[in-house]
Amino acid sequence: MSTELASNATAKLEPFLLMSKSAKGAAAAKLVENATSAPGVFVFAELLELPNIQELAKGDHAQYFTLLQLFSYGTYEGYLKSKDSLPALNASQITKLKHLSLVSLAMDRRVLPYARLMQSLQMPTVRELEDLIIDAIYLDLLRGKLDQKKQQFEVEYTLGRDLEPGKLESLLSALQDWAKTTASVLTTLDDKLSTLASEKEVAKSHLNEHELQYAANLKDVADKLKDSARHGRFGGGPSTRAMMGGRSAYDDAMDIDDFPPRDDGKGRSRKPPSTQGDATKGLRLKRNRFL
Repeated sequence: MSTELASNATAKLEPFLLMSKSAKGAAAAKLVENATSAPGVFVFAELLELPNIQELAKGDHAQYFTLLQLFSYGTYEGYLKSKDSLPALNASQITKLKHLSLVSLAMDRRVLPYARLMQSLQMPTVRELEDLIIDAIYLDLLRGKLDQKKQQFEVEYTLGRDLEPGKLESLLSALQDWAKTTASVLTTLDDKLSTLASEKEVAKSHLNEHELQYAANLKDVADKLKDSARHGRFGGGPSTRAMMGGRSAYDDAMDIDDFPPRDDGKGRSRKPPSTQGDATKGLRLKRNRFL
């Protein structure tokens, strides 16, 4: 229950607490009837603990003390089981007890099927059940969503009810179990986050190594390309001259002294022209041969 709701609930009960100090017997019984019928009063623990109200359990009006207990932490199903020993309820009391029973059901389960609610609250139609739930939402007893397609009410929030005697230990046990479960979940999440952080560091290290290797490979290729460009790709380099016995391909192309004889078409061999006569003619022959 929020602080605002708790303050509002106490304020609505306050007039009955004041009147109970002087009410005994039948007056105290009437006070119980009025409190359980009053709009907006949904918590009764403080009234139940007052001496004059406690005295009702030992006298002729014990059924009113039992009725107050029912409104404090009981349900409409409980009323139906023992209605013969309880005072008859008016319409306001029946509606309020059904609202409180709805809160109790919502505290146990997050999803409440319509069939289960109609049985527990003795609602004849789905329309009446939905109207009851909507009224409880407007009273801020609970919050949630009506799912007409799935025929269920999905709970988001409920008002806290008074604690039944003997249930404090079970409530503390449930809270301890919840705390242990929460701690276990948090530990698991911390371990998972640590694992993810480690995996991220390993992946980052591998990426850095890959980038360094990639950069080294690029530099090696670039160096080899520069070396090839510096020595040339044709016969001018020393390695090429060495393979050709110290002569370049250009030298061989310019040398025409070793041309083989050619047939002149008349069955006679024709030697290449001599280069020892006319220097100009020899140079022209060499130039034409190269071209």
